[in-house]
Amino acid sequence: MSANLAAYATSSGEAFQFWVLGTVAVVGALCTILMRKAVHSALCLAGTMIVLAVFYLANGAYFLGIVQIVVYTGAIMMLFLFVVMLVGVTAADSLKETIKGQRWWAVACGLGFGILLAAGIGNASLKDFAGLGAANSAYGGNVEGLAALIFTKYVFAFEITGALLITAAVGAMVLTHRERTERARTQRELSEQRVREGKHVPPLPAPGVYARHNAVDIAGLLPDGTPAELTVMQTLRKRGQIRDVSTEAMADLKALEQRSEERLGRDRDEEEATR
Repeated sequence: MSANLAAYATSSGEAFQFWVLGTVAVVGALCTILMRKAVHSALCLAGTMIVLAVFYLANGAYFLGIVQIVVYTGAIMMLFLFVVMLVGVTAADSLKETIKGQRWWAVACGLGFGILLAAGIGNASLKDFAGLGAANSAYGGNVEGLAALIFTKYVFAFEITGALLITAAVGAMVLTHRERTERARTQRELSEQRVREGKHVPPLPAPGVYARHNAVDIAGLLPDGTPAELTVMQTLRKRGQIRDVSTEAMADLKALEQRSEERLGRDRDEEEATR
């Protein structure tokens, strides 16, 4: 009798763990859909998955906890994160709706699912507690018990799910594949096209060309004293992190020209005096 009562009771440590981790999981899930940047949303979702893995481990489902970390957090989410970082999805792109009204439909579906989930949990009644320890001991361990259920009682559902995942992967590959309708142009043809279009053909000049510095945030000067825009990368230019020293450089050039003219004048005077 005392064992059954202990099964239904919750210790202070378990309650503390649930409220702390549950709060972190809910906050991470909300940040996943509220963040404006796709990278931040992916990181929040990865944190939520890690918290769920801790829940699995705390409840004795060791296999599910490790799979949650290795497969979902370590493989799928990190792959998604790397793709987002390489492709470069900006906040402006994430705010564009490809389907009109999709955000309102998503909110409505989310609220409906939440209502159904709350109603199902509220109407559920547990007359007898079936602990995970009894299920694990029946087959000799958590991994053994899970394998016995997957490959015996739920083998067809497991195989159908695997087939659906493979079909989804092949379908995504087919949908994203684009058949080439024309011959790929050679490097010679691409170079000729750049010349015809008047694009910048030679390599970009290095920072500090015709100047007294080699800082990446300072534009180099052309022979006429004007700054060369190509010497500063576009990232710094868009951020506004460019130090404009064209006025100082022009002043230095004028001073240098003036000294040169004075030196030439003195040389002429000396030549005339010698004659």
